[in-house]
Amino acid sequence: MLSQKTRYAIRALQHLADHYAQGPVPLTEIAEKQNIPSKFLTVILSELSREGLVATQRGRDGGYWLALSPIDISYGDIVRLTRGSLALVPCASRFAHETCKNCLPEEECRLHRVMLRVRDEMAKVLDGISLAEQFAV
Repeated sequence: MLSQKTRYAIRALQHLADHYAQGPVPLTEIAEKQNIPSKFLTVILSELSREGLVATQRGRDGGYWLALSPIDISYGDIVRLTRGSLALVPCASRFAHETCKNCLPEEECRLHRVMLRVRDEMAKVLDGISLAEQFAV
């Protein structure tokens, strides 16, 4: 399940993608249009700025914009940056691997093998969709 933080980050980045190359978008506009609490949005956009996805400018005419083209930002990138992993269980994570508590050894666990496959398939899908793609509502 996606965390609220990840969902807010996706919506904020989609909003910025809709305004790509149009200059800074005020935080208040993003928060209002995407129904995201301003304080939480500030934290999220700061993290995305540190990761190089978002750029910012302070001041009266300031705001946020995508630091990369929408075609270069995949949904997989966003989920990994905000959630840490695409894996549904810790033992299936590529970069944040942990042995599951109260489980069988990984080489004996059939669930582990299923979750590795789920992670790989989810990565194919999410890494194959960029912010540039629009979906009809």
